[in-house]
Amino acid sequence: MTAALMQAGSAFQSSAQTVIVLDFETTGLSPGQGDRAIEIGAVRLERGLITDRFQRLMNPGRRIDAFIEQYTGITNAMLNKAAPCAEVMDEFADFIGGYDLVAHNASFDQRFLDAELRRIRRDYSGAFACSMLAARRLYPAAPNHKLGTLVKYKMLPNDGTFHRALADAEMTAHLWLAMLEDIEQGHGLADIDFTLMQKLTKVSKASLAGFFERCQRSQGGHTI
Repeated sequence: MTAALMQAGSAFQSSAQTVIVLDFETTGLSPGQGDRAIEIGAVRLERGLITDRFQRLMNPGRRIDAFIEQYTGITNAMLNKAAPCAEVMDEFADFIGGYDLVAHNASFDQRFLDAELRRIRRDYSGAFACSMLAARRLYPAAPNHKLGTLVKYKMLPNDGTFHRALADAEMTAHLWLAMLEDIEQGHGLADIDFTLMQKLTKVSKASLAGFFERCQRSQGGHTI
């Protein structure tokens, strides 16, 4: 591959419109306390369009409690028929490829992704961004920044299903694209890269206007 093609591929991958948007359902809140993934759902966004989907239930090797069954609609009977976590996560690592990653409350999903991939000695090269933290900066008037609330607030496409991995990943993808559109229209920015979105999640409310002014000045370059 020529240097020019390699640079073009790198630029394509860095676009905020070209990402894997993912969501886990789990046995609990902390892989450090022994909790495991029970479902992974993800969509691949390429140039702002969903081009592929991934959804699998996975058997964590033990029963889940009644609260998780009620919360997610995933039953022990369903998981008993599912492939083991190791098999599913090996497939998902291939699906991720070299793309950057987005999740709502990304610290939660990243902890489970890291823990499950460590078990099978797989890794990923992309970086993470959090749609929830970005939404807090872009939509301060929203009642709260839970995914379901933001879906209603922005009137985003949904089928009424929540707390299932693929449905939540698809809604997060629609939210992510809505935020990119609002940044483009509200702040005059185009070709928004992934690094900008990562930095947005770390900007204080008081610094937000200055952040976007700097972005406008550097639109033609690579540094914000």
